[in-house]
Amino acid sequence: MFTVDLSGKNGVVFGVANRRSIGWAIAEHLNQAGARMLFGYQGPRLKAPLEKLTTSCIDPVLVDCDVTKDDQLDNLFETAQKELGTLDFVIHSVAYAPKKTFLAPFYQVSREDWKITMDVSAYSLVAISSRSKEMMPNGGSILTLSYLAAQRVVPRYNMMGIAKAALEASVRFLAYDLGPQGIRVNAISAGPLRTVAARSIPGFGSIASKAGSASMLRRNITQSEVGGLALSLVSPDLTSGITGETIYVDGGCHSMGMLLDPADL
Repeated sequence: MFTVDLSGKNGVVFGVANRRSIGWAIAEHLNQAGARMLFGYQGPRLKAPLEKLTTSCIDPVLVDCDVTKDDQLDNLFETAQKELGTLDFVIHSVAYAPKKTFLAPFYQVSREDWKITMDVSAYSLVAISSRSKEMMPNGGSILTLSYLAAQRVVPRYNMMGIAKAALEASVRFLAYDLGPQGIRVNAISAGPLRTVAARSIPGFGSIASKAGSASMLRRNITQSEVGGLALSLVSPDLTSGITGETIYVDGGCHSMGMLLDPADL
């Protein structure tokens, strides 16, 4: 059986809020493979929970960072350079849209809500990648998280779907720009997962149930399945030829023409 060994590899992980975060599922797999990580979090209230959560990690570094603030991003990467030296991977698991954008029809989105959603959920990948490339002299892997609403209409997802579409396009352009340096950029489009953030979306429970029963596997995915794919995409031995891609982990749901439960047929 092939085992991924990331001993001596270093990376930065953005977006771990709690144990149910997709970012944490990825970090767990990377930690088990031997990687050392710096975690970027936003706000003092998240520091104590993250400190407790990362006690199992290999000499973790925690840095408070608002991804919409260039000076805070600069500080995080300066700390990463001091503590880690070079980077082999970056995990971008960051997204935000004001709650009202999920509640009102999409055409009612305000200019300000558009700006903040796009800044946090899409531009942050560009800002992070720009800084990461300077610390990847030997190449590396940059990985972000998307969702089917980037390609299909998912009712109520609204502005976040637009941001995910911009995120996936950014992956392709970043992969083109950074490819000559040996840096691969990819996105994982995960099926519905019951994270704290997801539960704030109106009707999420129904979306998750329908997606699971109507998928090709007739079930919902798990956080661990996303973490497993992320581990392979970070590994230079397993996926060195993959870049600029959005890879689905959703039980085949994205390939279905209609989300019908077989019992309804």
